[in-house]
Amino acid sequence: MATAFEKFDSTRTAFINPWDSVKPIHDFPKICISTFSNEMIEKFASVNGAEMIAQLYAATGPTPVYKICYGGENIAFYLSKVGGPACVAGFEEIVAMGAQKFVLFGCCGILDDRAVGSNLIVPTSAVRDEGTSYHYAPPSPELAADPISTTILTSCLDKLDCPYVKGKIWTTDAIYRETPDRIAERKKDGCIGVEMEYASMLAAAQFRNIPFIQFLYGADNLDCTSWDPRDLELYGMSNAEKYMALALECAIAL
Repeated sequence: MATAFEKFDSTRTAFINPWDSVKPIHDFPKICISTFSNEMIEKFASVNGAEMIAQLYAATGPTPVYKICYGGENIAFYLSKVGGPACVAGFEEIVAMGAQKFVLFGCCGILDDRAVGSNLIVPTSAVRDEGTSYHYAPPSPELAADPISTTILTSCLDKLDCPYVKGKIWTTDAIYRETPDRIAERKKDGCIGVEMEYASMLAAAQFRNIPFIQFLYGADNLDCTSWDPRDLELYGMSNAEKYMALALECAIAL
């Protein structure tokens, strides 16, 4: 029996679709930003002018969707769930509400500390070591980033004077199965970071024809003899304003 990892089903309409349970919202912002830090979302949800406009529903509870005006544009933002399946499900429902462009950012583990350092990361491709992407794109070892979106991202980074490095990202479903041999293998493949959503989101965005940008910041370090958590538990709050400013600029440029 062929699995999704071997045989891609390109049928556009599934048995259950996001628009079956989520209806379009009048005047929903065409641009949406998301990240994985609840503290960061709450910080920007508290600024003057931000308002809650919708909710995503799941057994774990509702997730508020907010709206903010930036550069004369209304932009939605919300908290993404960690892991490819949950992250993509939220993205699908946001698109069903009316979003047409999407910016995502979050942290990753560093696989090449010498290359990354304190720079932000511009993904050039995703090494597919997860399952969700195989339901949205034909089987392949990697998925390439959209060159137009990458150019927009690097232009915004230059505009804000944010140093960055480009490189492959390893997306895995199993954070506790990043073994030394697998890490060495991925580093040999050219991966500079590891996380749990990029390949899934890249495939889903391409499948739905949604312009998509994702940038990453380094958190914990795996390029050492033993795991170094660094500022992983700060959830990006030490540079929250910088990350959100970049995301907003990317959203407007996208």
